[in-house]
Amino acid sequence: MEPPGPGQVRVRVRAGGVGFTDIIMRRGYYPYAPKFPFTPGYEVVGDVDALGAGVTHLKPGQRVAALTVHGGYAEYLTRGAEEFIPVPDGLDDAEVTALILNYVTAYQMIHRSARIQPGQSALVTGAGGGVGTALLQLLRVAGARAYGVDSAPKTEVVREQGATFVDYKQKPFDQSVRELVPEGVDVAFDGIGGANISRCTSAVRKGGQVISYGFTSAVGRDGGSDNLGSLTGMLSLFVGARLRGRRPSFYGITQLYREDPQPLREDLPKLFELLARRQVRPVIAQRLPLLSGIEAQAMLERGGVRGKIVLLRELSSDT
Repeated sequence: MEPPGPGQVRVRVRAGGVGFTDIIMRRGYYPYAPKFPFTPGYEVVGDVDALGAGVTHLKPGQRVAALTVHGGYAEYLTRGAEEFIPVPDGLDDAEVTALILNYVTAYQMIHRSARIQPGQSALVTGAGGGVGTALLQLLRVAGARAYGVDSAPKTEVVREQGATFVDYKQKPFDQSVRELVPEGVDVAFDGIGGANISRCTSAVRKGGQVISYGFTSAVGRDGGSDNLGSLTGMLSLFVGARLRGRRPSFYGITQLYREDPQPLREDLPKLFELLARRQVRPVIAQRLPLLSGIEAQAMLERGGVRGKIVLLRELSSDT
């Protein structure tokens, strides 16, 4: 094993997350993916194993977290020291892993993009998933009223997060939301795209905000990608929503992190504090062995996953 170079840190991975972006990368449909071959894995928690020359703010054995974007499905990972953020003692590895991508995404959309205020209302599509449940929990912490859109099997997990459940299969969800909030909600968060953008726009009041953070509907389960679907979603967001008097925006954590890593460095420790106080409780769908990435992605592709899938170096006896 090669030692870390100057300014680098080698980490022994304790836990890594699995998300739909990993699948999109594998299919060759993600702008920030490296060239093939590469190892997926968007986020990790690990122990500092070795320090390169010049690294003084970390120490061997220290637990750290990183938004890796790729490379996390591994036993060891070497990156620049500036990418690693110390993790406080007493926090569960799987729950910390869920914070790095899912909860930072949700937190930044709520507080940096939407600037939600107590008493405001918000719509969340895909509400039973990893980012969806994070959004619902953090909206509750922010004092906002949340409406979670998903299918009937996820009714309970949405309600457990303090949100009003909306079944998108029963009727168009914008109609359901308007029955509950006749004036429309203040903001909608959507990671699905496609027709969802138009329905989110209809559910939001005039002058309200529609925030998109992904177009998972444009990626078929057969392994193909619908570029036209993505384009249609972007047009619906930036042209359709604006023409109808709503404020559209697109949030992408990777682009923001590459432009300026400081917001993540500021926000992740805030989430550590919320986790320590149990004001957020990440929904962990599955805890799997560290090298079970193929199995984990297959579970996501089958659909119906509630919360976050996490790969762990050490599984507890009751897992």
